[in-house]
Amino acid sequence: MKESESEVREKEEVEAEEEEEYVLLDLDGVSDHVQIPPNAPYVLSGLDTLNPILTIDDKIKLIGEYEETIGTCLVFNESDEAPIVHEEAGPSETNLFSGRCIVDPKQTPAKQVNAVATLNKVLKFRLFLEADNKGVADKQDNKPS
Repeated sequence: MKESESEVREKEEVEAEEEEEYVLLDLDGVSDHVQIPPNAPYVLSGLDTLNPILTIDDKIKLIGEYEETIGTCLVFNESDEAPIVHEEAGPSETNLFSGRCIVDPKQTPAKQVNAVATLNKVLKFRLFLEADNKGVADKQDNKPS
């Protein structure tokens, strides 16, 4: 059974809506004011609003605001895999140590770094104050641009 043209368009629209978008969570504005424990559980709600709420460890409540980045930010991850080493294939007068690996035993092991994603938005957080309750309730139905 062949799909109709409208069914194909509908599938394309659904796929476009499911596109992933990465956002950087910037906690610099609160890091001097609160101590965030490592590996603390957190809840991030309202990502589709102008002011998402981040609750950390059921104690710390932060309010966020989206900002566009200048240019594109790259997100990397690192692993303990040995980096790929390219050796010179042909003879060279300047390559006196061809076929040998010279490693400083005191050097820390290298890590492999790979690009994971690009992002165009930063979500900057600040402490949530009781005065913010009214403003957030008014903006909950609005979506970020």
